[in-house]
Amino acid sequence: MSPEIRVIALHGIPEVREGDDLADVVDLGLSASGLTLQRGDIVVVSSKIASKALGLVADDADKDRLVARESDRVVAERALPGRVTRVVRAKAGPVMAAAGVDGSNTGSRGGWLTLPRQPDAVCRRLHDALRLRHGTQLAVVLSDTAGRPGRVGQVDFALGAWGLHVVDDLRGASDADGRALEVTTRAVADEIAAAADLVKGKASGVPVAVVRGLGDLVVARPDDGCPGGRSLVRTGPDDWFGYGWVEAVRASLGVEPGTAASELVGIPPAVPDARRAAVGRAVALALHAIPTATADVGPDRVVLGADGPYTLGRVAARLEAALWSERLTGTPGPPSSDGCSVSVAVRRP
Repeated sequence: MSPEIRVIALHGIPEVREGDDLADVVDLGLSASGLTLQRGDIVVVSSKIASKALGLVADDADKDRLVARESDRVVAERALPGRVTRVVRAKAGPVMAAAGVDGSNTGSRGGWLTLPRQPDAVCRRLHDALRLRHGTQLAVVLSDTAGRPGRVGQVDFALGAWGLHVVDDLRGASDADGRALEVTTRAVADEIAAAADLVKGKASGVPVAVVRGLGDLVVARPDDGCPGGRSLVRTGPDDWFGYGWVEAVRASLGVEPGTAASELVGIPPAVPDARRAAVGRAVALALHAIPTATADVGPDRVVLGADGPYTLGRVAARLEAALWSERLTGTPGPPSSDGCSVSVAVRRP
């Protein structure tokens, strides 16, 4: 690694419109900033201008429908006043809010911008054009912004990349104390995107930056086997966070997020609401797919009814799990003598 890294904003880039060549856009910024690309430079481009140049603009007034179109599946969802916000696995690759559908900084055109579904291919085309024009070895990163599980705020990450070692795999090496490193794999493409955002940002009107001093990470001759930004996305068994914890409980009870069933039983709000409403959602979730069961709902107690002990036991067990998804617990009392009803006390843990 270089002892010094420079992050240089490219100023003077005008509003990007559909059909613009991204290589021309970068060259305008280089010229206006008095900068020449050097061997080992990494050009970081905001995904927003790539979407604009590619004409990825939608005028659908129904943002939820547009988000669904750009999503592979829903990871988590919360109700807000007048709308529902969903964290999804986007067709562009990463897990992010609203599949990256964005209505900010869209210029006079307006509408919603969507992400390129093949961001690494966008980077490859720009990389090849810039390398041909400037005759030097370089890399390209397409950056976007997202939140992170368990952390406040948003950071930029590498939506796409080309010509770059996107990870620095330190497994098998030793730390400063001589201990073997067994799991450390640095997502350097994401670190580069985040560093570039310090001189770009949504409010500054600077969509491109050059990161200089990391030439060792630039691939000399990238080919079809070169890993891009999509290789950083965890999928399948490696994805330990396939659902939000609330959605994991609801899905285990047969109600997947982002489905009509989820709307039917009620989507939890982003902020706590009245206990009766929370209990009502839990009861609707517990009774989902058990049409013969009944419930008398109160804020602190639910009386369940069923056509026999077996069904009653099923719905009582489902209610205990469903209450957990609302940060509540349920304690069943003894069943009625005929085994067809039971009272469940509800409280906060």
